[in-house]
Amino acid sequence: MSETVFSVTPRTRVLRLAKRGHYDRETVYSVVDDALICHVAYVIDGQPHVLPTLIARDDDTVLLHGHGTNRTLLHAGSGEPVCINVTHTDGIVIARSIFNHSINYRSASLYGVGRLLTERDEKMDALYRFSEKMLPGRWDEVRQMTEQEFKGTSVIAVEIEDAVAKIRTGMPADEPEDLNWPTWAGVIPVTTVYGNPIPDEHATLDQDIAPSVAAFMAAHRN
Repeated sequence: MSETVFSVTPRTRVLRLAKRGHYDRETVYSVVDDALICHVAYVIDGQPHVLPTLIARDDDTVLLHGHGTNRTLLHAGSGEPVCINVTHTDGIVIARSIFNHSINYRSASLYGVGRLLTERDEKMDALYRFSEKMLPGRWDEVRQMTEQEFKGTSVIAVEIEDAVAKIRTGMPADEPEDLNWPTWAGVIPVTTVYGNPIPDEHATLDQDIAPSVAAFMAAHRN
């Protein structure tokens, strides 16, 4: 069974504003699970690269998804080290001084090495996880992948070795001498809002919204 807290290592230790660092799996994984997209950092021939891609999670394993010829995934899948980051912006922090303006955010950085999933059932399970994370229930409503589509898709599993979350919440941290400065201060919340579904040009007038879409909208309705 996994430990509840990641070890603090030189590559995960938060140095500036250390109190914002979180090493427990529950916090780290809550940040990861709220994200559809991550950024994968890696180095090829001494050149750093960063690529956005879909992300899902299976316990202590991060799953990355993309085209079968994607250079990042092929590189990561060959056992090379990667760093994966997800970040959520939760608010704009408006202070009484320019210096103390900030952002409320949740971020997580995860480190490990990847392996290419080649066993059919394991790969299919990973693809199902991506589908369920994006839109629960949609997998059973659509045409399943052809063999060519299945082979043309790569999934990389990255066993998480180290991880850390860094989070800022709350109001501006104004200097005591600035508290009487005659301007408003506070936080502008930032949230993700889903609009009403828009049918494509091939949808017929008598077609109801798919149950998975209706359930998703009901779950995310403000």
